[in-house]
Amino acid sequence: MSELITADLVRLDASLGSDKNEVIRALAAVVAEAGRTGNPDGLAEDALTREATSSTGLPGGIAIPHCRTEHVDVPTLAFARLSPATDFGAKDGPADLAFLIAAPAGGDATHLQLLTQLARSLVKKDFTDALRAAETPQEIVDTVSAVVSAPAPAKAAAPAAAAGSPATPTPAAAATGQPAAEQPAAPQRRRSIVAVTSCPTGIAHTYMAAESLEAAGARAGVDIHVETQGSAGSTPLDPELIRAADAAVFAADVGVKDRGRFAGKPVVAAGVKRGIDDADGMIAEALSYVDDPNAPRVEGDAAAAGAPARSGAQETWGLKIRRILMTGVSYMIPFVAAGGLLIALAFLLGGYEIALEGKASGIIADNTLFNLPDPAALGLDHALGAMGAYLGAVLLTIGGAAFSFLVPALAGYIAYAIADRPGIAPGFVMGALAAGPAINAGFLGGIVGGVLAGVTAHWIAQRKVPVFVRGLMPVVIIPLGATLISGLIMLVLLAKPLATLMEALTEGLNSLAGGSAIILGVVLGLMMAFDMGGPLNKTAYVFAVTGLGAAATAGGDAPQLKIMAAVMLAGMVPPLALALACVLRPSLFTEAERENGKAAWLLGASFITEGAIPFAAADPLRVIPSIMLGSAVTGAIAMGADVTLRAPHGGIFVLFAVGNVLWFLIALAAGVIVAAASVIALKSLTESKEEIEELSEVTV
Repeated sequence: MSELITADLVRLDASLGSDKNEVIRALAAVVAEAGRTGNPDGLAEDALTREATSSTGLPGGIAIPHCRTEHVDVPTLAFARLSPATDFGAKDGPADLAFLIAAPAGGDATHLQLLTQLARSLVKKDFTDALRAAETPQEIVDTVSAVVSAPAPAKAAAPAAAAGSPATPTPAAAATGQPAAEQPAAPQRRRSIVAVTSCPTGIAHTYMAAESLEAAGARAGVDIHVETQGSAGSTPLDPELIRAADAAVFAADVGVKDRGRFAGKPVVAAGVKRGIDDADGMIAEALSYVDDPNAPRVEGDAAAAGAPARSGAQETWGLKIRRILMTGVSYMIPFVAAGGLLIALAFLLGGYEIALEGKASGIIADNTLFNLPDPAALGLDHALGAMGAYLGAVLLTIGGAAFSFLVPALAGYIAYAIADRPGIAPGFVMGALAAGPAINAGFLGGIVGGVLAGVTAHWIAQRKVPVFVRGLMPVVIIPLGATLISGLIMLVLLAKPLATLMEALTEGLNSLAGGSAIILGVVLGLMMAFDMGGPLNKTAYVFAVTGLGAAATAGGDAPQLKIMAAVMLAGMVPPLALALACVLRPSLFTEAERENGKAAWLLGASFITEGAIPFAAADPLRVIPSIMLGSAVTGAIAMGADVTLRAPHGGIFVLFAVGNVLWFLIALAAGVIVAAASVIALKSLTESKEEIEELSEVTV
């Protein structure tokens, strides 16, 4: 097995760049020089992509940029002791110890386990002290190899008292013959905590959080058992340990697998970085919940735990509603993107007439790629047009099928967010009912149906049933009961009100003209820019795309097509404006922001509003109002100029699906210029950088 680190992969007291992006690229070059990759740029891009999701700086002057990548064949560690130290986003300052961890995309479990040992060691002071004291690259290699080669330490057995067994007399007590009743009282049972750690890549943070929590548990005098759900796989905690635990701790950036195992346990839930940075605080908080009847608990049936189940661990109602709706939207968007872009491509190849005149199904039924339709029958002059018509019909049919799942997927995964897997089937059925001719309530009906199905499924799941029936609950009884009850409520009670509401909304859209359309454009622009991919942004986007399916095949300039254009244009403005501002006045931005500005050109052009997030996070008071102003201007111009769009995504790459292209470009340019000018003006007029940073911290 190849060594994870060699002397060729070590740099001591090196200046590798002025910011973390340059350091990561330099470390990737070190990997290439050592013969571990033939594509250092690709490796660096993969690591930077991971870095963009959350910073890898850790307390104590440590940075662990890492990724899974196809650009290395064997797991590799490149190390640099940086001089000067470089900011990787840690709260306590820059990092002087940087590991680039590169794991093959299909890496084996053995190597990944060694990487987890390294990650656990990085939170230990004696290990980092040895790295700082090393005088040669080989000393670094020896220090690291000693850690990753050693077997994982075995957990110390819990004292008998911790397992709940009776205390036994000490030898001294036995020697004196002192009666048991007169011996000192046995100490109180040690508290027990179970924990789960996980991060998106499952390479480093997962295991560092586990190590920190275990160390914090030892300091607090509690027994703690951690399940790491990482890339090297996970060994589920013993159900008996979970049953006996006093509380649970979740330090996870992704969903905890089989969360129902912990049902009813008092829980502290946070991101994986809190598990690293504030493990003592999480343990203390968990202990404070043990005897608190009002403590947040893991949702689900808690009969086995002997406590009533409580839902929404550490979530306010606002956060819970946001999580539920965002879950539905996030699972719906792939259907939107696939279906909408295929429909747009169908129009590009075959023309709008295929859809408007309902020719697609007939073309597919009567023809194949080797038996193309008669050009004359389609009003075409040559065979090439007939091939385009056939391919357009095929793509339109596939895209239409994908689009037909839009509302069912929204409803199904809203129900999933409430009731877990048993809610999916009832939710999909309610979404299909909402979108079907019986109700025809669109996305509003999908939201209502998804919530109804999820709540019903969750309610049924809480019912106490005989043991022999429990196995049938998630696969038969809950889906059947939830579908029946929710379906009856949807059709008997809610069908007419939902249909009336949707009809009123549709009529309102159709009546939009002049000033009212411009006001709607302003509102949509403000929503798209305010949280850049958050709930308001997604609400505006869902409002646009759920009306696109039918409108995309409608004649004329349907209002839904105008709304789609306004939403996409407004979402493109923030990253493009900030990219432009970086070019016009680079001195107003940090080196890291200027690097982000280069990427923001492509992100904005592709309608990825999230490209503006790094700027807004660093300076919300000046950036967010500016981009909101620019997006509002763009939305107003787009609606006022009757710009239309028949594709749900793609930015400038779907200009073929745009109606009134000239005004599309004018609206985009106007918003970008206004937002960029606003950012530059606000940054230039602010004399006290420290003052604005203080205000930014308060806002965040």
